[in-house]
Amino acid sequence: MAVGLYGAAFGAAATAAGLSVLQTCMLSLLMFTGASQFALVGVLGAGGAPLAAVASALLLGARNTLYGLRLAGPLGVRGLRRVVAAHAVIDETTAMALAAPHAAALRLSFAVTGASLFLGWNVSTLAGALGSSLLGESAQVALDAVVPAAFLALLWPRLRNSGTDRVVAAGGAVIALALSPVVPPGLQVMLAAAAVGLGFGWWRR
Repeated sequence: MAVGLYGAAFGAAATAAGLSVLQTCMLSLLMFTGASQFALVGVLGAGGAPLAAVASALLLGARNTLYGLRLAGPLGVRGLRRVVAAHAVIDETTAMALAAPHAAALRLSFAVTGASLFLGWNVSTLAGALGSSLLGESAQVALDAVVPAAFLALLWPRLRNSGTDRVVAAGGAVIALALSPVVPPGLQVMLAAAAVGLGFGWWRR
């Protein structure tokens, strides 16, 4: 249910950013990773170049590669099934799979979570995209707040228990805000991530 609400918010935000209902639904079908999708429409909605939007989405989606490396062995899928499984490697499926007590439960958790979220995400995306066209002008303006609010919801659980995470997040936010007036939309996120990553790595060494 929570992911469904998030999907509806994405559908509304994407159409508010200028995408058609078909384009919005195709993003959910083919990309299927919420943070990257919000990044893409957030940059486009702010007037950023398509290349910057895609780069921001790829940057946020890169973590799924690490999830895939962790799950490849336990899932043990090959051929076409491996391609399908790779499409379902996201935060929620990884968390559910790795919390399972044994290999059979891991595979079942991954499959059930992936299938249910893929269906729910795409249905709710369509509902949000269609519903946004029924909203009044003032309500559509309010949709500008959906993307930052959704990112804050994603980020908040990661900040509650780790002082290091809070320092890294604050550093990235300061750099991104400082660069926002002087670089194209979307580029400040990539530059902030690179600067904080390099700086934190140097500090740890």
